[in-house]
Amino acid sequence: MSIKNIEGLTGDEIRDLVARGGKFVMYKYCISVIIMTFNRPSDFYFIHPGKSSITPGLGYLFVSLFLGWWGIPWGPIYTIGNISTILGGGKDYTGEILAHINQNDPTYGAGATYNIPAHIQSANPETANTYNIPQ
Repeated sequence: MSIKNIEGLTGDEIRDLVARGGKFVMYKYCISVIIMTFNRPSDFYFIHPGKSSITPGLGYLFVSLFLGWWGIPWGPIYTIGNISTILGGGKDYTGEILAHINQNDPTYGAGATYNIPAHIQSANPETANTYNIPQ
């Protein structure tokens, strides 16, 4: 799956937009063929702050409305659930995707410094900048 609407944005810009109200959402749609119903996820969409999260899902809404009802028994069940989710703004995956972006962004946390008091640091210059972190 891909993420739409983040083209050209850096990790820092994405984090800033999320802090201002941006979010990552996913929609579902279903297509039915007599007794078979296919309930599929869309790509992820980044919704910029102040933008509607329903608008990107309208295409999936119409697909479900016109092609989702026909499979018995799951077509109507999935269609109603998907329409409800789309009109609710999609399923929010902001936390999961932001964690993935942070984990794979080499610049994330690069500016973090640790203030270690001088009396804790070793007097030995070779070990002065090493820290004993328990496993």
